[in-house]
Amino acid sequence: MTAFNKISIRGARVHNLKNISLDIPRNKFVVITGISGSGKSSLAFDTIYAEGQRRFMETLSAYARQYIGNIERPDVDLIEGLSPVISIDQKSTSRSPRSTVGTITEIHDFIRLLFAKAGRLHDPKTGRELQKQSEDSIANAIFSLPEGTKVQILSPLVTGRKGHYRELFEKLLQKGFLRVRIDGEFREMEKGMQLERYKSHTVELVVDRLVIQPDIKERLKQSVTLAIGMSEHKSAVICVPFESETPEQFYSTKYAFSDGTVPLDTLAPNNFSFNSPYGACPTCNGLGEIRKLSAELMVPDKTLSLNQGAIEPFGKPGKRNLWQVVKAIAKRYNFTLDTPAQKIPDEALNILLNGSGKASFDVTYSYAGKDYIYPQGFNGAIAYVEELQKNSSSSKIREWAESFMTKQLCPECGGSRLRKESLSITVNERNIHEVESLPLPATLDFFHDLPVRLTEKERMIATPILHEITKRLEFLLNVGLGYLTLSRSSQTLSGGEAQRIRLASQLGSQLSGVLYVLDEPSIGLHQRDNHKLIDSLQNLRDIGNTVLVVEHDKDTMLMADEIIDLGPGAGEHGGEVVAQGHVSTLDEHSITASYLRGEQKVRTEKTEKKIRESNVLSLKGCRGNNLKNIDVRFPLGTFICITGVSGSGKSTLINETLYPILARHFYRSKLLTHPYDSIDGLKHIDKVVNVDQSPIGRTPRSNPATYTGAFTFIREFFARLPEAQIRGYKPGRFSFNVKGGRCETCQGAGTKKIEMNFLPDVYVQCDTCKGKRYNRETLQVKYKGKSISDVLDMTVEEAGEFFTDFPRIQRILSTMQSVGLGYIKLGQPSPLLSGGEAQRIKLSAELAKVQTGKTLYILDEPTTGLHFQDIQHLLDVLQRLVNKGNTVIVIEHNLDIIKNADWIVDLGPEGGDDGGTLIAEGPPSQIIERPDSYTGRFLAEEMNVTDN
Repeated sequence: MTAFNKISIRGARVHNLKNISLDIPRNKFVVITGISGSGKSSLAFDTIYAEGQRRFMETLSAYARQYIGNIERPDVDLIEGLSPVISIDQKSTSRSPRSTVGTITEIHDFIRLLFAKAGRLHDPKTGRELQKQSEDSIANAIFSLPEGTKVQILSPLVTGRKGHYRELFEKLLQKGFLRVRIDGEFREMEKGMQLERYKSHTVELVVDRLVIQPDIKERLKQSVTLAIGMSEHKSAVICVPFESETPEQFYSTKYAFSDGTVPLDTLAPNNFSFNSPYGACPTCNGLGEIRKLSAELMVPDKTLSLNQGAIEPFGKPGKRNLWQVVKAIAKRYNFTLDTPAQKIPDEALNILLNGSGKASFDVTYSYAGKDYIYPQGFNGAIAYVEELQKNSSSSKIREWAESFMTKQLCPECGGSRLRKESLSITVNERNIHEVESLPLPATLDFFHDLPVRLTEKERMIATPILHEITKRLEFLLNVGLGYLTLSRSSQTLSGGEAQRIRLASQLGSQLSGVLYVLDEPSIGLHQRDNHKLIDSLQNLRDIGNTVLVVEHDKDTMLMADEIIDLGPGAGEHGGEVVAQGHVSTLDEHSITASYLRGEQKVRTEKTEKKIRESNVLSLKGCRGNNLKNIDVRFPLGTFICITGVSGSGKSTLINETLYPILARHFYRSKLLTHPYDSIDGLKHIDKVVNVDQSPIGRTPRSNPATYTGAFTFIREFFARLPEAQIRGYKPGRFSFNVKGGRCETCQGAGTKKIEMNFLPDVYVQCDTCKGKRYNRETLQVKYKGKSISDVLDMTVEEAGEFFTDFPRIQRILSTMQSVGLGYIKLGQPSPLLSGGEAQRIKLSAELAKVQTGKTLYILDEPTTGLHFQDIQHLLDVLQRLVNKGNTVIVIEHNLDIIKNADWIVDLGPEGGDDGGTLIAEGPPSQIIERPDSYTGRFLAEEMNVTDN
């Protein structure tokens, strides 16, 4: 390779890299692979990308750099041939509730522009397209009021602007006008009159006051003409009837709604932005949802009676007056306090929760041995909690009240996030929310068909905008995201989806000569759509870019121009280049190559289990999101895989329906579940554990040792050492979260956070303790020459050997090793852990607990970040759980996992609205026989290859 067609790296030593040197070809599609912890991210992100960022920062002026600070040079001797670097990872996508697929890709901005330039206004009540009104039609509309109606004709001079307006009032007085309406209040003008300067005001001039009579038509026309001529935009007039119940009417020579309000005067893109006050719904401020008290959360278990505390805010019966009213309600509706909530009449339960309104009940009170009956109303549980939440001075009571709140669709905008005025504007008979709520293929069809529906003038304006919209939509479809909608919130996107959206944005930018670094973009993608992603990556390469992908996906590696295999082990045993080249020429010592060539396979020795119908968890009538009223069976004591193309409803079924049901049943959780009819078989399990990929903590204080509980035992161990006993140290002395033993400069974090204003916060090492977290006295307590800070700096594997004689610590560390985490450090800050690593830490914490044999485990794509070898370890661990009688449910696309399942639930056939159907359920041998199952098709190929 010449100097201009390669990236040369010499002496890379970041993290566990062993002084490696290699050349990466430019303008090629290169995959970096290797077992977890072998140094892939250290090479791709912490060396190559970090050096590219540092060089970019050096191009900035000294003035700009002072706000950013110095970026440390990666520990590498030389990097040559580096292009400008763009990183597309899984963590950098905005998780703001205001961010959507449309805003991330900027498609929403172009659609806003299109609606501002080519939108047509409609009346929200009648649905009619609005037309401009003439002065004559305005005068006729006012004249048509009942004879004898007294009206005032007002001209709007100022609308919602600050100022004292002294000169305006003086001019009006000179012209002979006497009255104005200021902020809704009629006042007579006087000399020197002025308003508060720094408050917003609305000023309307009373042009005329008259009574509707047959002979005032000419005068009325003159008054309307005068009012329109003097108004702010030379277009509006207000008719205010007084001493009458007739509502005030607003008229405009431009547009006006049937209720008299004026629509948007001049359409602008910000009228369609839910992040702008001009477009955002005033009720939810553009979020599309509000927090509201939920009756469902107040009655979490309807099998309980009122005596057992069925209505949580009320608790159990006591001497409060509240219970006297409840007893009166029970008497009226013929139930007792021992009646289960599900058997209480619906009308009575509604009164208990929402109140009785104007209705009252005969409530009996006893005093001095006599009973007295008083009629009394009832406000209900929701009003009771609402009052506590608003008026209580106790933060704990407010938190308790807020625990009954859920996010619900905004009643004003129905989740569209926009004002009614913005939603009344349509293009081709759809408003902007309706367009952005279509699945992406339907959205693309809408814009393809649009030009023929526009006028010639509108078409000229729309053509360049439509070109940008359709181009970006096509890129989204090309990376396998056809099941999404533009209105989908970024908070609901998986790491892989967010990464592919950003990839589509980069495809849209059509940059050339750039080095792209990606982190497992295939996460969450079904094999059917894999070729779309690979085609997109090859397209990036073909327009003159270098594409560097950290990946474990077999198809991606087979299509790569070059593979760099790091290893041979994880952590201290990795960090070397084991093999480099095309898949066909990889070194025979490479574990990756042996799996790719089929010499090694992921498999477990197992026989097909017989399913006992008496030991099945049966969920019926699931219809949340896109689920089509499906009935699903989960055989207990087995390994179950939930499969289907992206967007087919897997997460809706498991994470948003099944798990909330079980969490509410076992833990009285306040999670809301999607609608379903019934669930049977709960008696066969005693707890549920959801092992997801959410971070184990969001600050450097959280780490694997604290999360798994190993650090508690380690602190207790250090507190028993002779040196600690002499000094009187307790376990708290060795905690970096409390005063005493920690470094007070960084408060035990080992790092200090520097807020970067417009950039993400940066953590730098503490100057006092040099990252050790503890003060000098605490670090003097040692065991085998190691302080507690040294222990936190050990890998799990090293710590396992160090504490080999201490069973409680050893049990936790050995389970972490069994899930392939021997390479991570005990004190590794949680923000530096990948989603897959966080999930396996949670799994190891569960494995270390005493097993009951009746637990149901739920895992969402546990193969994220796992090499073939690591998948084998994971399968062994999951099989161990199943062999003890537990049930493991896994949402997964990886065929190595799917083919080893006892039972498969396959959803589809497509994503989005075309998904949500149960295609097949049964063992793998049955799924591969289903011609309508995409999963079955790919599984058949995989199992044939494996068998051969």
